[in-house]
Amino acid sequence: MALTPLDIHNKEFSRSFRGYNEDEVNEFLDQIIKDYEAQIRENKELQTQIQSIQERLSHFSNIEETLSKTIIVAQEAADEVKNNSKKESQLILKEAEKNADRIINEALTRSRKIAMEIDELKKQATVYRTRFRTLLEAQLEILNNESWKTMQLEVIVEDTP
Repeated sequence: MALTPLDIHNKEFSRSFRGYNEDEVNEFLDQIIKDYEAQIRENKELQTQIQSIQERLSHFSNIEETLSKTIIVAQEAADEVKNNSKKESQLILKEAEKNADRIINEALTRSRKIAMEIDELKKQATVYRTRFRTLLEAQLEILNNESWKTMQLEVIVEDTP
């Protein structure tokens, strides 16, 4: 059991012949009581400070744990967003490739159709030119024919009064 200042104050010593000077002993005991009380007060203050520091340490430990969990959650969320973005970009890329293939196929189909139409128009133009040339040649042949010359004269003769 710990000694208290009151225990020191109430302590009585037995008297003997040639003992210590009672006033000096009492003064010394009073000084011990003061110092012991000061030590007890300081000890209590230190205990209070230790408790306060432990509470703060506990508080900061909780904050640290919360921050650590928050960082982990944030990292997981960032990873999830990154993965989702990657998947979405791959889907967009696939869709763009499909659209590009469709557009290319449509363009090829149209270009083939236009090329066929051009070929058909060239054939028609060739046929037209051939027919027109044949017509012109036939007309020239008629003009160059002797019957045309006589026909002209007959027309002129008939027109004269």
